[in-house]
Order: sequence, then C-alpha cells, then structure tokens
Amino acid sequence: MLKAAKDIYLATRKKHDLLFNVYLMRPIAAAVVGVLAKTPITPNQVTLLNLALFVVAAALFVALPDHRGGLVAVGVLELSYCLDCVDGMLARHKKIASKEGHLFDFFTDEIKAVLLAAALPIRFWRSGALGLDGQEWPAGTPAFLFAATAAAIILASATSLTNFVRRPEISGRESQVEAHYETVVEAKPKSLVGRVGGLVTTFLRFLNHYPSHIWIFALAGRLDVMFWIYASINLLYLGRGWLGIVLRFGRAPRAS
Repeated sequence: MLKAAKDIYLATRKKHDLLFNVYLMRPIAAAVVGVLAKTPITPNQVTLLNLALFVVAAALFVALPDHRGGLVAVGVLELSYCLDCVDGMLARHKKIASKEGHLFDFFTDEIKAVLLAAALPIRFWRSGALGLDGQEWPAGTPAFLFAATAAAIILASATSLTNFVRRPEISGRESQVEAHYETVVEAKPKSLVGRVGGLVTTFLRFLNHYPSHIWIFALAGRLDVMFWIYASINLLYLGRGWLGIVLRFGRAPRAS
C-alpha cells in the first residue's frame, strides 16, 4: 500500500507546490487516492465533499469560539483541504482531468475563502480578540461584524479579479487543465533587488495559503492575527490588480 501511495504521489504531484503540500498533504492525499481509485467516486464528488466539510469548519469557528473549538475547526478545515488535494490527484491518476473540473475546483475554493474571511471575525465578535488597532477588543464589539462584511467583500472581489485577469480574452492564454501557477514560467531574477522581491512575493503567497499555517495560529490561540494578515494580503492584491486594470483600460486610446 505504501509503494502504491508513493507511485501515485510521484505520478500526480504538481511541478510547483508549497512545502506544506510536498511533505505533508499530498503524501496523505496520495494514500486516499489509492483507496478512492478502486471505487466509482469521481473527482467532482470529492470536490463537493471537501466544500461541505469546509462549511462545517466555518460553522465550528463560529459555534465554538474558545481555544479548543478553534483547534477542532482547524482540524476539519485541514481534512477539507486534504480532499481538495485529493480531487485533482484522483483526476490525474484516472487520466480524466478536465478544464471543467479545474474550474469547478477553483470555484469552490473561492467560496471557501469568502466563508473563512466572514466566519473568523464573527467568531471574534462572540469571544473577543485582537482588533485592527492592535488592542484587545471585547466580545460584542460591533467592529468585528463590520470586519466580517469588509473581509467577505475583499475576498469576493479578489477572486473575481483573479477570474477576470485569467480569462483568455484578457490574458491572451487559453484556459488550462492545470492550475494557473503550474502553467506560468517565471524567469529567475538576476539582480539583488529582484531576488529580494521574489522572496517577499513567495512569503506573501505562503501567508495567503491559509491551510499551510492556520494550524500554527490556532495552536498559539491567535487566529485573530492570522485573520488580519489574510485580509490585508488580499486587500493589497486587490489594490495591485486594480492598478493594473486602471492602467490598461483607463488610458485614452492612441490616435491612429
């Protein structure tokens, strides 16, 4: 069984992946794929299941606002994320990967991001937590509800932006079966400034990939810190994206 899981892992892993996935989540997912491959369960059904589990995790964040409840919620979230890895690996293992399946997977990821952004501040409203000003805000602080609304809008807008800029009509590239980052070839910067910028970008991508680190914040009892970081990074992404859109579509047409 271990050899079969290893073979599946090597055959279905991604070329560019996060360390959390490479050394933890995808090896576990490969073992799950080995079991599911013998059943009629489809990758899209796995996607639906991981979305359902994430909804449960979001509900637990709100329903169990203490430290232990946060750990339980994160455990369910990570189980959901494991299945999020399984669906694509199962599709590649069965050689049935499709553009539709990839788009469906990304669509559910968008829903999960908005759910997380809204659920965490509602949790803080119930329990009290660190506020935007760095001070502890008590339970019942209305600002947390405003934060839930704002974060949901930011995440929904950021995912809409991503969908827009990746459209073939805008990007000039056809839709792919693989994840977007798997198909983009980035030249390695040669200058010191470029290398430092690349490291900063990599770190920000890591912070934005909440399954990689949310468990650390949960263990430390500081999901509030994780939330403010997550919302801020997506706000920065949204601002940068809109700057590019304004520069592209807002300028006057050139005279012929």
